[in-house]
Amino acid sequence: MTTTLGTASADPGEIDTGRLEVGETRDGSPFGLPVAVVNGADAGKTLYLQAASDGDELNGVGVLTRVVPRLDPAEISGTILIVGIVNYHAFQVAQHRNPIDDTKMNRTYPGSEGGTSSERIARATFDVAKRADVILDLHQGSTSRMIDEVRVRCGKRHRLHDECLELAKAFGCGYVLDQKGPDGQLARAAPDEGIPTVDPELGGCVGWDETSLQKGTEGVFNVLRYYDFLPESHDLNRQIRASSFEQYGSPVGGLVSVEKELGQQVRAGETLFEVTTVFGEPKAEITADSDGVLWRARRLPQVATGEYVCSVGTEVDSY
Repeated sequence: MTTTLGTASADPGEIDTGRLEVGETRDGSPFGLPVAVVNGADAGKTLYLQAASDGDELNGVGVLTRVVPRLDPAEISGTILIVGIVNYHAFQVAQHRNPIDDTKMNRTYPGSEGGTSSERIARATFDVAKRADVILDLHQGSTSRMIDEVRVRCGKRHRLHDECLELAKAFGCGYVLDQKGPDGQLARAAPDEGIPTVDPELGGCVGWDETSLQKGTEGVFNVLRYYDFLPESHDLNRQIRASSFEQYGSPVGGLVSVEKELGQQVRAGETLFEVTTVFGEPKAEITADSDGVLWRARRLPQVATGEYVCSVGTEVDSY
């Protein structure tokens, strides 16, 4: 059976790329999102992949540049639907939010056909996502430094919580944030449609990060194997899970030095970071309120009073 996505069309055993038209630019020219269809030679499930719903989160795009060339439709059972760049306008200017409506795209799902620019794109991609059995929405921690992790955003009381946890475990980054996300996230909206969905948050950097690209690529292939898109098997490994965050800002202005490495265990009362003057004179020492794992930290050393410095993942266990 032929599978289409926008202008991409593939018969069983074929792969094709094209565009999914979603509107017009300011000069009236039509624009479309880059899409790909991988139609496996044998029947099976459908996986939906998307990247760059936040325009400066590029590691997901980098993962797709590595994953798609390695996909052989002759070896695949099922279908893979891919939208390579969701936030078209933000991607063009390397910004996080869609500059047309100053909106964070991953707060607009399931979208609206007659809404803002972001809502229209969200609706068009959500309609594609609803064709899937499992969904991976590839993200990164914007331009902050962050561990590679997978986020389960449906909430622990959701009927698909266990299935989303299983998908996160199959991806296998090593770390999972199991915390209900904000309204409008794809990983909130799609489980309501009965589709297990997770956000792999592939580190945080400016541009691409090699380690995160490797982990993201491996994660996608882990999912393909675990859900029988590929003939090889994939064994699940235990993941470190955090259920909440504690965020820390600086009480003073100056230059910050974070004392822990990403992924390191943090004990309550231990020093998280110090702030000095430009001459190295101590101004503040901030300690952790709770036990946890250093999850995320700012990239630049300079801070103003109250400015974000780091996050600690708390309520940590493994599963």
